[in-house]
Formats: sequence, structure tokens, C-alpha cells
Amino acid sequence: MTMQKRPGVAVVGGGIGGLFAANALIAQGMEVSVYEQAPALGEVGAGVFLTPNSVRQLQRVGLGPEVERRGARVGADSRYFRHDGTPIAPVQVTDSSGWNATFGMHRADLIELLAAALPAGVVHTGHRCIGFSQTADRAKVSFDNGAAAEADVVIATDGIHSELRQYVTPPSRPVFHGSVAYRGVLPHRRVPHWPTDAWLMWLGKGKHFLTFPVRAGELINYVGFVPADEEMKESWSAPGDPDVLRAEFAGWDPRIGSLLSQVQATFRWALYDREPLPTWTRGRLTLLGDAAHPMLPFFAQGAAQALEDGAVLARCLTG
Repeated sequence: MTMQKRPGVAVVGGGIGGLFAANALIAQGMEVSVYEQAPALGEVGAGVFLTPNSVRQLQRVGLGPEVERRGARVGADSRYFRHDGTPIAPVQVTDSSGWNATFGMHRADLIELLAAALPAGVVHTGHRCIGFSQTADRAKVSFDNGAAAEADVVIATDGIHSELRQYVTPPSRPVFHGSVAYRGVLPHRRVPHWPTDAWLMWLGKGKHFLTFPVRAGELINYVGFVPADEEMKESWSAPGDPDVLRAEFAGWDPRIGSLLSQVQATFRWALYDREPLPTWTRGRLTLLGDAAHPMLPFFAQGAAQALEDGAVLARCLTG
């Protein structure tokens, strides 16, 4: 077994929450290492919506310009519609002060900019966590490749199926929400009529359909939420059937049909939640993001809450 250099903080999970937490901690002068189970950092082709509360945290670690460069700002033309296209109401895209910092971003772009801001050698891929132990003065994480890392603090950012959650609270099962999301991106050139500065949502009985631009308007992200009778595996990257997706929204606003006619491949994402945990911390181990409080995507706040977790935790550990 190899023993890696002891960092001040070991972050287990190299997703949005883990990489941002590392940036926030390093900005406070802490020594950090990130351990990700995948052989390389990356995300499947889908978008994430950044609202002002999350953009503010990215600005505080110096990443505001990158968000503006890589993201797609949405503005006053954002709208809610009935399923047939009848307008319902505008969408608020500013905070209470009137500041518009609302962006669509490709998840892969957000991961890339967060990772690029970290010093070389901070991120270690190919490290799947298989165990944890702690004493009064240290914590230790074990990995399936035979390596181990010791740290003063361990932060579990390893998602809704967190391996480390069991060391904080008794095991529990995620709860299937009874719905699935079909999602993906389309090059804007294939739907040139589609706006590149608006968040648009159509609402119908038991279903809704959402689009927003990503990658500076080069891509249009879509998500179709539909009910599901059978529980299925929670996955960001399970393939879906484009024809089934088109059938789910047949008879809706013709604009949706026009967009879906261009879809050749799509992902199907089963929606899961968890009951609130009584605690997120035990000794030198704490949970962050979906490992602590997974949430359904309907308010576009999962990533935002993970970023806010990281910002607050960095202050707590250095204050």
C-alpha cells in the first residue's frame, strides 16, 4: 500500500461541488487534495443553470470572467408557457437588487474551468473510495487502487450514492420520485430559430419541458420531465429513446416538436431524492452537496447549493 502526502483537507469526489470546495479552500490558504474515482474528469453532454447566488460564489474565487466567457447569459425574454405555447409569465433572471447573473453552462465546461483553476497536482483521478477511519487527530481514506490519504479533514462530495455517508449517518435508500428526465444538447445551427438568450419552460399535466442556451449560445440544452411507473437506476448517462421522447410531447407547442425533430440521441435520468439527514458531520468527516442534501432539479439549485456549501465550509474551516 502506498501512503500519499498528508493534506490539510482531502476532498472525495471531483464533481462540481468537490472542485469548487477545493477552489474555495485554497483561496483561504489551505492545502487540499481532490480524489475522483473516474479515470479522468468530465461530464456527459448536458447543461446546468447558474443563478445569481451560485455565480456570486464563483466570482468570489476569481472565476466570474470564465463563467461569462463560457456560459450563455439569459435575459428578459425568458418565459413560462402552457403546453400549447400560450404565454403564462416572464421568468425572473435577476436577484433582488436587479443584478442579472443568470447563465446556462455546459456541465463539462463548468467542470473544466473549476479544475483548471486548481494548482497542478491537486486532483488525483482513478481513486475510488472504499473505506474511511479516523482518530482524535487524523482521518484516513482508503482507495481501491491500494492508495490511502490522511488529512485533518475529509469532505465527502461523492454524490447521492456517497460511499462515505455511511460513516456519518446510518445507511438509507434514495427515494424514487416517480419521474424521469430526458436531456441533451443540440447545436444551435440545427435549430437556428431558437433564441440564445432565454430560459424557456412549457408546463402541462404531469410533464414539463425546458430549454436554455449553453456554451455561449453554441448549444441549446433541453430537458423533458415525464412521469414513470417503474423505478429505474439513477444515472446521469443512461441512453434514452428519442422517439419515446418525441411521443411524450406530441401535440405540445409546435416549437417543441421542431426542436425534438432534430434530436438523434438523448440521455434518460431517473429522479431520486433522500429524506433530510439529522447531521452532515461526524468528527473529521463532513458531507457536501448531493452527499448531504440531494434535491430534485426543478428549481435549478442542486449545483448552486453545492457551491454555497463549499463557500461556507471554507470560511468555517479558516475562521
